[in-house]
Amino acid sequence: MQFEITFDYLCPFARNASEAVLNGLKDGRSWEVRFRPFSLAQAHVPAGGPDVFEDPTASGVRALQWAIAIRDHQPEFFADAHVALFAARHDHGLDIKDDAVIREALAPTGVDVDRIARTVESGEPAVTIAAEHVESVDRWQVFGVPTFIRNDVATFIRFMKRGAVDDLERALELLDWHEMNEFKRTALPR
Repeated sequence: MQFEITFDYLCPFARNASEAVLNGLKDGRSWEVRFRPFSLAQAHVPAGGPDVFEDPTASGVRALQWAIAIRDHQPEFFADAHVALFAARHDHGLDIKDDAVIREALAPTGVDVDRIARTVESGEPAVTIAAEHVESVDRWQVFGVPTFIRNDVATFIRFMKRGAVDDLERALELLDWHEMNEFKRTALPR
């Protein structure tokens, strides 16, 4: 099965879904997955406002730049880096706009942080994020994360549990069923 999944480190639901995908891959699922950046900060820019893609002070953007540099230049470390950046934000409440925080989060993952820092500073990841974000909006009407893209159809899914491969597999089975547009619980039983 081939699919893409959008992410932004600001969103705990993106973390839940990303960890489920990574856990499934680690468990040997034969998925071909591409992680696609989507800036929630950009999604909230008023019409005609300035883009945030090159603004390292915009919420979440700097971490996305580092992640895309890793995805595209050191892909063998992307999974661990992806988990580490979500943890920096959601477990430790750290400022993922700060390069020092990002470097520290990535240090145990094996990423060559100096090489990736140079790539980030080159501006290449910012251009990639802008292009992929704009394509997601223009082509599939993506509005948030996590959105799964399969066979040219986008589906926004929020998982309540972190890293749950069984929940993900259940949802993946529905991605090719196009007779239902929306299924949303009004409240969750607790």
